[in-house]
Amino acid sequence: MKSTLVLLILAAAGVGVSRAQGNYEIQVYGSETVPARNTMFELHSNFTAKGHPASPEGAATNHAEHETVEITQGINNWSEVGFYIFTSEQSGLGAQWVGDHIRPRVRVPPQWHWPVGVSLSQEIGYQRAKFSPDTWTWEIRPIVDNQKGRLYWSINPAFERSFHGPGVKLGLDFAPGVKVSWDFTKVFTGGVEYYADYGSIRDIAPLHDQQQMIFPAVDLNVSPEWEINFGVGVGPTAATDHWIAKLIIGRRFNWGKQKPAQP
Repeated sequence: MKSTLVLLILAAAGVGVSRAQGNYEIQVYGSETVPARNTMFELHSNFTAKGHPASPEGAATNHAEHETVEITQGINNWSEVGFYIFTSEQSGLGAQWVGDHIRPRVRVPPQWHWPVGVSLSQEIGYQRAKFSPDTWTWEIRPIVDNQKGRLYWSINPAFERSFHGPGVKLGLDFAPGVKVSWDFTKVFTGGVEYYADYGSIRDIAPLHDQQQMIFPAVDLNVSPEWEINFGVGVGPTAATDHWIAKLIIGRRFNWGKQKPAQP
């Protein structure tokens, strides 16, 4: 078991906060989709305790509070559609709308009984130039995960493409993410999440210019209807914000008809 954990962490070191995800939605996806006739409402709250000052390329991230609303609707047992509203609040700017994204996702149906979970997410949307010089972007995110006993791992080797802005000339951008966690109890899960942006797949950026961030994180499994995740991340490279605290709170609602009680 220990050797498995070591191998997964080493794999994470070669792959994870991305150009599209930024500091707005810091999350490694699992392969499972929201069930049909269910809607998931999530609030992503991220505070950058030590980030970058304002520049000609965009607003400062230092001491910025980012609130993202994510609404995901289940279509059937193998697909869903998500919608994001990104906001930012900081001294001197106040509360600002940043942009919106839409995210359709499909998965390998559970009845196929694959040994690992597999799904494919695509995300396209707009963000204001004040917050991102690449205003229109597209992301394709394969997702592979597995729960074996108390051990869970997920790998998201994401690729991103800018349609408008300076990133257009870079082509596909490689920005994967990895999560490894352990169920210490039925309620408490602890682990590590790793995020990075390595730049264009045609010309991987030097370490100094790469974005890399490591989050020790906790998941609280209080109910199947609730999602609670929080962590504090550190960015070791110059291009990365150095300290970020994140909190995800989600609630799933089932709109299906309830079966009548048996007499």
